Amino acid sequence: MKYVLDASAVLALLNGEAGAEHVIDKLTDAGMSTVNAIEVSSKLIDKGMTPELAWEALDLLEIPLHDLDVALARAAAALRNPTKSRGLSLADRACLALADREGAPALTADRNWADLDLPCPVEFIR
Repeated sequence: MKYVLDASAVLALLNGEAGAEHVIDKLTDAGMSTVNAIEVSSKLIDKGMTPELAWEALDLLEIPLHDLDVALARAAAALRNPTKSRGLSLADRACLALADREGAPALTADRNWADLDLPCPVEFIR
């Protein structure tokens, strides 16, 4: 895995938003936390999809999903204070923890990650 996808990057792709082409270019080398998969499916459900269709949309992308184990949970929790000022969510921190563990950059559309002291590189898709 060369990249770790944040939910915002996957949603940009699924919704045809700006930055989608950047995600497409990296998709075959990317993975995602199961926590971010929950966030993606939840946002699709909020837009009116059934839970089944939301997961089918995610499955079609064939993104390898990585479970949040105890080590990742601890790493995500440790990111709370350094990211609290910018309002990063649990899913954001799960993405960053996975990216740090894998030695890969996190791909996101969330500009509020900019200028934070993070444990991994971040690539903004727009």
